[in-house]
Amino acid sequence: MTDVLRRGRASLAFSFFAQGVAFALLVTRIPAIQDRYGISDALLPAFLAAVPVLAGVGSVCTEHLVKRVPPSLVLRWSQPVVLLALLGVGAGDHVAEVAVALGAFGLAVGALDASMNMLGVSLQRAYGRSIMLGFHAVYSLGGILGASLAWVGAHWHLDLFVSYLPVVVVLLPVVLVGSRWYVDAGEAKEDVVPGGVRDAGASGGIVFKMLLPLCLVMTFAYIGDSTVSNWSAKYLQDVLGSSEQLATVPYNVYMVTTLVGRAIGDLGVRRFGAVAVVRAGALVAALGFGVVAAAPGAWVGMLGFTLLGLGLCVIVPQTFAAAGRLFPGASDAAVARLNIFNYVGFLIGSPLVGALGDLWSYRGAMLVPMVLVLVTLRYAGSFDPGPARYGDGHERARTADVGRGSNGV
Repeated sequence: MTDVLRRGRASLAFSFFAQGVAFALLVTRIPAIQDRYGISDALLPAFLAAVPVLAGVGSVCTEHLVKRVPPSLVLRWSQPVVLLALLGVGAGDHVAEVAVALGAFGLAVGALDASMNMLGVSLQRAYGRSIMLGFHAVYSLGGILGASLAWVGAHWHLDLFVSYLPVVVVLLPVVLVGSRWYVDAGEAKEDVVPGGVRDAGASGGIVFKMLLPLCLVMTFAYIGDSTVSNWSAKYLQDVLGSSEQLATVPYNVYMVTTLVGRAIGDLGVRRFGAVAVVRAGALVAALGFGVVAAAPGAWVGMLGFTLLGLGLCVIVPQTFAAAGRLFPGASDAAVARLNIFNYVGFLIGSPLVGALGDLWSYRGAMLVPMVLVLVTLRYAGSFDPGPARYGDGHERARTADVGRGSNGV
């Protein structure tokens, strides 16, 4: 069993890594995609919004699909579609072709994100300890590599297809082979306190009122994340007066600190608990937004974006894990439904900050995601994996024993 879990964990980690690479290669080459297909500035927002909207549709479809097939099968076939759709984005000549490729990418990404996190949640249950942040750390590592490869392609003026082809050629066979070891650890439907908070989840249904706090936390976290990814460079250059070269640094710093925070985050959860880690992350992220809003110059602004990476990085993985604990008998459905709010936050964040920046000021606009992140403190109790959320205590001990096995995994 321990060997099965190890292989399952390693193969799933590579899936997260590959997804990080693919997504970064797409979003960081948007200007090149726009130039290749002659997409106007007026039409570009529609293309950009279509991807998360279709990803939300893909996540909804996955919620229903996993009632008939295991999440591992959804992941096994959605990830190759994502990679091939990425290649399609670089291979077309007409707007209709890139629209089809981006549509396929969006739908497949929704299924991929949902199924990856379903497997992550079930593996964490089997391990009996926090490992979700590690998966998302590997995703961040893939994002850093993908952004670096995109920089190389842009620097050497490589055609999009030429930039994407080697990546797909390398990743596609590896994810197909690795998919043989995905582990559907199953859901412990028996760990219920009769009449307690877990009954609805254990019976296989989802009470949306119970899931809503986590949905809000997910939305607020991605509003913060999209603010950094879409506005950090413009903010540093236009508001804080940095050079064009220096303005590219904050997002790279944000990605690196996200990787570092997630790499050590599981240790923090095991030592201090999920509630404490989420609260600390929300406070650090809010502090980061405050520093960015009040920064007198570019270097202080970069300090703020560094704090944002360290704070926001722990919230999303723990939100998925909390949904799995809240509905042990329907964790796949809970994760798929929660995953939709990933894209809701992404869709809201950038336009919200842009509109407030134009109507008010960009410094003031940074205070809005700061307040939203602070609202996470109100819902931190939803992350509590206490006895009432695990069952009678015996199930938690049993799953921990399964995860440790004879070799202390």
